[in-house]
Amino acid sequence: MSNKRVYLFREGDASMRDLLGGKGANLAEMTNIGLPVPPGFTITTAVCNEYYDKGRKLPAGLMDEVRAAVADVERQMNRKFGGSERPLLVSVRSGAKFSMPGMMDTVLNLGLNDTTIQALIQETGNPRFVWDSYRRFVMMFSDVAFGISKHEFDVDLFGDFKRRVGAKDDLDLNADQLKEVSKIFLQHVREKAGRDFPSDPWEQLELGIEAVFRSWDNDRAIVYRRQERIPHEIGTAVNVQSMVYGNAGDDCGTGVAFTRDPSTGDHHLYGEFLMNAQGEDVVAGVRTPVPISELANQMPAVYQEFEKLADTLERHYRDMQDLEFTIEHSRLFMLQCRSGKRTGPAAVEIAVDMVHEGLISKEEAVQRVTGAHLDMLLHPRIDPDSAAGAKLLATGIPASPGAAVGKVVFDADTAAERGVTEKVILVRDETNPDDVHGMLAAQGILTARGGKTSHAAVVARGFGIPCVAGAESLKVDATARKFSIGSETISAGDVITLDGGTGRVFAGALDLIPPEVSGAFGELMSWADEARTLKVRANADNPRDAKQALEFGAEGIGLCRTEHMFFEQDRLPIVQQMILTKDESVRQQALDKLQAVQQEDFEGIFDVMEGKPVTVRLIDPPLHEFLPSHDLLLVETTQLQTEKELGKKIDEKTLAEKHDLLHAVEAMKESNPMLGLRGVRLSVIFPGLVVMQTRAILQAAAKLIKQGRTVLPEIMIPLVGTVNELKLIQTQLEAEAKKIVDEQGVAIPYTFGTMIEVPRAALTAGEIAEYAQFFSFGTNDLTQMTFGYSRDDAEGKFLGKYVDLKILPYNVFETIDFQGVGKLMRMAVTDGRATRPGLKCGICGEHGGDPESVKFCHEIGLDYVSCSPFRVPIARLAAAQAALKDRVKVTADK
Repeated sequence: MSNKRVYLFREGDASMRDLLGGKGANLAEMTNIGLPVPPGFTITTAVCNEYYDKGRKLPAGLMDEVRAAVADVERQMNRKFGGSERPLLVSVRSGAKFSMPGMMDTVLNLGLNDTTIQALIQETGNPRFVWDSYRRFVMMFSDVAFGISKHEFDVDLFGDFKRRVGAKDDLDLNADQLKEVSKIFLQHVREKAGRDFPSDPWEQLELGIEAVFRSWDNDRAIVYRRQERIPHEIGTAVNVQSMVYGNAGDDCGTGVAFTRDPSTGDHHLYGEFLMNAQGEDVVAGVRTPVPISELANQMPAVYQEFEKLADTLERHYRDMQDLEFTIEHSRLFMLQCRSGKRTGPAAVEIAVDMVHEGLISKEEAVQRVTGAHLDMLLHPRIDPDSAAGAKLLATGIPASPGAAVGKVVFDADTAAERGVTEKVILVRDETNPDDVHGMLAAQGILTARGGKTSHAAVVARGFGIPCVAGAESLKVDATARKFSIGSETISAGDVITLDGGTGRVFAGALDLIPPEVSGAFGELMSWADEARTLKVRANADNPRDAKQALEFGAEGIGLCRTEHMFFEQDRLPIVQQMILTKDESVRQQALDKLQAVQQEDFEGIFDVMEGKPVTVRLIDPPLHEFLPSHDLLLVETTQLQTEKELGKKIDEKTLAEKHDLLHAVEAMKESNPMLGLRGVRLSVIFPGLVVMQTRAILQAAAKLIKQGRTVLPEIMIPLVGTVNELKLIQTQLEAEAKKIVDEQGVAIPYTFGTMIEVPRAALTAGEIAEYAQFFSFGTNDLTQMTFGYSRDDAEGKFLGKYVDLKILPYNVFETIDFQGVGKLMRMAVTDGRATRPGLKCGICGEHGGDPESVKFCHEIGLDYVSCSPFRVPIARLAAAQAALKDRVKVTADK
């Protein structure tokens, strides 16, 4: 392996992403295919790792290699770094293997000092441009190298200066005023950093390189990597590139564009630009940019050239591209290209369109779309009837589609804190990369400044968060925690609704309705279904959910939870009577009533799912869950007793009933109910309950079979830990099933199986398979018991910290723990099928809708996964991607 640490752009190519990062590899590729790219070089990701290995110190000898690379760039540009004539200035940017827009640091105009400022003024005859570049450099460099927030420079110092001189916009300031601003900035650095701003260009460059490496470990980058599951150890490269200037005059500009609309996928150039500006102005929302189509009117020749280059890059990479460009005195330069972040609807549309255009295959299209993309596609939208009479507050730029309702908050920390338990909308004048943790916690984002390529828009689209940007009628006062629109004031805690697809913002909470999917979505999912071998079912407890699951492509129900039916208001009193009575005849009467309503429930579900398997789980939770809260009962009883003792008139019958109920609840109270009398254990102690449920299931099936319908009931016994539990209960229920078949006079194709959710069940799966005709992994409980975690407590108290400290790689309740829980699953499948060849195995925990978990289920040979209806398309896609990956592996092995 080469020890080379610095690569000139012409020395790299697109295959070197691991070493050069995505940005560096793409700059090299654009250089080598002849695009107008300012020359530069890349310091590898390996150096970043070495920097951290050495205790955050640059490796010895690195700057010698950097000097050699700078000398090459000087020759190409005919300029001198730090020179008194034709000085070379550079940008210093990050660039990891995977795109992380806005998460790490950038410095522009590096190399400016007293000498190069005067040389550049003499060369260009444009002192305003030079002093504008210098104040930008001081601000950006001080932010990344000294930790002095850009906000202090741009909003506090620069904003105050503009107000003092009556300037509305940056462009209203002349050269002398910008020079004065630069002096104010330099003084601020002395006060905050305790040192003078560095004037030696080589010191600037070394500090800039180190700052970019340091930014790999900043909070926002860590949050982003965790969200996107980007490995922390891959590091970032550093790209040093000669500057071209979009702020050097009215024939200069800068912009960001996508080769297709990243919100909808429509095939046209989409983006924005600003004349007489530098790149950060566009994405930071400092000025509201102009649509890219307007460039065709202002500079038609440049626009035509840009259109051609955009098409070249999209065809070269065979994917939608995100492009950054600068125009210097009417000459176009390409500064970056990368696969563009896109919304779910756009991802699907682009993938399908590119198949029809002959750019990619169907298999590639399926692999291009992610589960997160489909999740975005299924975002709700505002009910038109609800919007008709609503109060429209403002209209901004539709930056990321979907509708959101929530309470207004004005800072990222509050959004992150309250977003755990409440729905919040983050409102900012403009967002910046440090806001990412709050953005991820928010239901939606609203900004007063910025456009479709602003930081807020890019991050929101990347994570599927509805966003309205550039709502310029908003006057945001973050300090007072309110915003105003004309005479209307909205304060923190007030509820608003925003529509990221139209840019509209409404007062109050509007009704949202589920999305409608068809067209390209249906076509892509048909390609996924052709590829996958793993079947996908849904978790559904009623006909409504079952119908929704079918619409999303479910091939059956993998988990129907019977206890959910008991919680309905008209049934709960019957359930409570069944639990509390000491009279067996009364208990049987209650069971008979419940049987009738449960049978009706199952008839509805079997009717919807005709011809498809339906796995019904017998009662699982402890009985106390169907009774009133112990603590609430205690308060009510004590209050009534106290009133009685004080001589107040009370209803004696009510007090007696409360006393009896309290004693009954206390008798059932358990120290650890999740490990107590529930599941199969409850069936052993109260067999009549599951006998009733089995009768309701099979009589419902018989009724539909007599009507000529196909019904495939699978009866699942939960929480089995030993084969003897299953043997006892299954034997009883099979005897009841045979009675029902004889009574009804029809054959019912039922099966009995069990949930594998106790570690001991997985370890003794071979024995359990002697009786169970199918296994379904309940990975929520299996994870809890394998780790010894209580999910509610773990997620609320320490699991996040465990992930932060890398004790765990991710939240194991979201993605299967492959090494522990996964090992138990693999063992259970192998041992179970050794006893019962062809044993049907599936999963019905929440992991069934997680793409990485679905791929693991494919790997260990499960027959199906089951998840919530809205995650069925995600599971179908993940199953297809797992099958396609297998095909590639088999081909490679051959």
